[in-house]
Amino acid sequence: MILLFGTRLHTVLVAVVSFVCPFCSKDVPQRVLKLVNRFTLFFVPLFPVSTRFVNECTNCGGITDVSRDQADNAVAWANTHRAG
Repeated sequence: MILLFGTRLHTVLVAVVSFVCPFCSKDVPQRVLKLVNRFTLFFVPLFPVSTRFVNECTNCGGITDVSRDQADNAVAWANTHRAG
């Protein structure tokens, strides 16, 4: 019997905020992403193995890890600046 299992990375865009990138020093939009690594069985995702949040620069592609609280603050900031 063959058993196919592994992991698959699922990426979700959480928010887009604008500030100065620490890598390229330009004030450009930054994408806040949620990366969820899921265990798969026969290519069907079953449960999350790990979750992390990152900040990605849209100019240079530089990636910085952020905490869940920082991602939540980015969502709150994006919602207040979009509505106003």
